[in-house]
Amino acid sequence: MRRFFPLKVGPICLFPMRRREFLSLTTAGIAGGALGLNASSSAAIHREGWDPTKPLLCTGRALVVQPVLMYRVAERRPATSWKSWGGVQTDEAAAAEMQKISAELAGLCAQAPFPVKALPVVAVKSPAEAAKVHENEYDAVIVYAASGSGELLKACFTPKKDKDTIVFVRRSSSPAYYWFEALSTRYLQTGRPEPGKNSCLDHGPVHVEDVVVDDCDELLWRLRALYGVKNFVGARIVALGGPWGKYSPEAPDVAREKYRFEIIDVSYEAVTPRIRAALDNRERMAAARRWAEAYFALPGTTLATTKEFVVNAFMLYDVFRDLMREHDASAFTIRNCMSTIMPISQTTPCLTLGLLNDEGLMAFCESDFVVIPAGILLHHVSGLPVFMHNSTFPHGGLVTCAHCSAPRRLDGTRYEPARIMTHYESEFGAAPKVEIPVGQQVTFIDPEYSTGRWLGFTGIVRSNPAYEVCRSQQDVEIQGDWRKLINEVRDSHWMMAYGDHVKPLACAARKLGIRWEGL
Repeated sequence: MRRFFPLKVGPICLFPMRRREFLSLTTAGIAGGALGLNASSSAAIHREGWDPTKPLLCTGRALVVQPVLMYRVAERRPATSWKSWGGVQTDEAAAAEMQKISAELAGLCAQAPFPVKALPVVAVKSPAEAAKVHENEYDAVIVYAASGSGELLKACFTPKKDKDTIVFVRRSSSPAYYWFEALSTRYLQTGRPEPGKNSCLDHGPVHVEDVVVDDCDELLWRLRALYGVKNFVGARIVALGGPWGKYSPEAPDVAREKYRFEIIDVSYEAVTPRIRAALDNRERMAAARRWAEAYFALPGTTLATTKEFVVNAFMLYDVFRDLMREHDASAFTIRNCMSTIMPISQTTPCLTLGLLNDEGLMAFCESDFVVIPAGILLHHVSGLPVFMHNSTFPHGGLVTCAHCSAPRRLDGTRYEPARIMTHYESEFGAAPKVEIPVGQQVTFIDPEYSTGRWLGFTGIVRSNPAYEVCRSQQDVEIQGDWRKLINEVRDSHWMMAYGDHVKPLACAARKLGIRWEGL
């Protein structure tokens, strides 16, 4: 059994870590860079190599939250109403409530599947005291609105436009809070923000959907959304062969300007000598062969292509990972992956991209910046590898998803059964046909080109057919009004991840100024 080692900051713990993860983070310096390999030499990375038993890399920066307890001390007065609703109206009650909040957040952090750091709870009784809290460095404030005035409530909301506020109130979890009754649209935004109102630089006012009553699970998924927002904005991605957008040539500029993406354009002219040198390097190719043999030994793996194509895919994995480390990027994409790269690498990058995703990084084919932003947000919100695939025409409540570069470790732990075949269109190289369990729930994001409108919904995998299309393919039953999708057919790419992540994605989209549509 793997042991977990909680870290401590003040009285509240951070996210749980396996001992091996902790050692890899501290020795490789993940806290200092997006990929976390900057402190290691290439030789060290090559020696470590590909290892399917390693836990997923966590490439995101920890979310830092500042809990604030607001309250007032009620003074008894004869023959009149002298107190409001609620059980926190004395300094002694506030002290006990601070201890309870600390314990709850410690438990929440211990179960969080993403890195989150909770600062010590601060109690405030005046707007001046609340203002001092905002001098701290944080990503979000959790306002425990026990009692106090509307002026105090608003002073507790973050004034930082690119930061966020969550309001937590108690009803039945005791002690009851006054603001469980008094919260209203006087203080909270409602409905959908106007187009262009919110953005990565201004997440908008506190919204009615930013309120949590009693339920720490409700708090957790909102924190997950904010973690996704933090690590989405300003993402760094290596684009081998340059970026583009399917049916949307402006897509890379939208990603740069709207989401502050740093797209690192690496030319084939710069990479071709590196790939050829790797092919000629006996030591690197010997390592690639060892990794390929270990890959073949994974349960449920069947080889249906030339073994050398798989060995060369592991060589590409090594080269691509070097590029990501050198540019301090946790994401990678490749253009002309169905043509230019093949004669250079003597394989296809399909399997290679799946290997990077299975490791916890982000890797996408086709360099399509219409859908890559959706994939990066889905990865950080779900904490899982994501599958970029072609969409098809919905019919009978089903949609077929297919592509040649699917990850296998889609639940973050196990490797799904896969037949390693050629890339479909070229009948060349190595591409996995991954079998997703029938009955598995998945989340989809379908962006409407670069308009800033994303469709999000869930589905249930019903079969893994073998049509004459890209190798990894699933027939998925759509959950919701599937006929709505008929009006959304765009011959576009979608993103998929295991599980239901619609609520945190919708929350993140609202704060980023993305128009989110559900089914």
